[in-house]
Amino acid sequence: HSQCGEGWFLNIPGLVICVPSTPYDAKGLLKTCIRGYDPVLFLEHKVLYGMTGEVPEEEYLVPLGKADVKREGTDVSIITYQWMYYKAMNAAEQLAQEGINAEIIDIRTLKPLDKETIVNSVKKTKKAVIVHEACLTGGAGAEISAVIVEEAFDYLDAPIKRVAAPDVVIPFSSVLEDAYIPSEKDIIDAVKSIT
Repeated sequence: HSQCGEGWFLNIPGLVICVPSTPYDAKGLLKTCIRGYDPVLFLEHKVLYGMTGEVPEEEYLVPLGKADVKREGTDVSIITYQWMYYKAMNAAEQLAQEGINAEIIDIRTLKPLDKETIVNSVKKTKKAVIVHEACLTGGAGAEISAVIVEEAFDYLDAPIKRVAAPDVVIPFSSVLEDAYIPSEKDIIDAVKSIT
């Protein structure tokens, strides 16, 4: 299937949901999950199967519920995961050329969600853009947005923006699929609309 279904599972209590973006995180999270006792949904993005990266041979674990600040920034927090992390990083590089310094947070797990890292970032930057490939309605971005509103509302200088796929079934045509999936331009436009 091509649809991103993580939103379907967010409402199941006790379920761990991993959404790794890098080979390092994929191995470390999987090892952590195998050692745990909770049921796990380990979502691997098909585009990332060909991804290469540093993966230590020695033993290591990536903790559940601990996001990774992949890029420090001061002007806006971009909260994302999986393939959209790479698009967010590309967008951040383009924004930097225009003087906008974006912080990139790779959440790594949807459940448990690292609320502390997200909230601390938004308190620092005062703006938030949430990016995911799943459909907008009922997606993880809605939950992340709720966390920000509940715990950092007074720090926000602009509305929270969500960049996500439209609420339609993903098209089979590669041309339509490219139009469906959020792009770097979509992320840049969302950031510019609040900075």
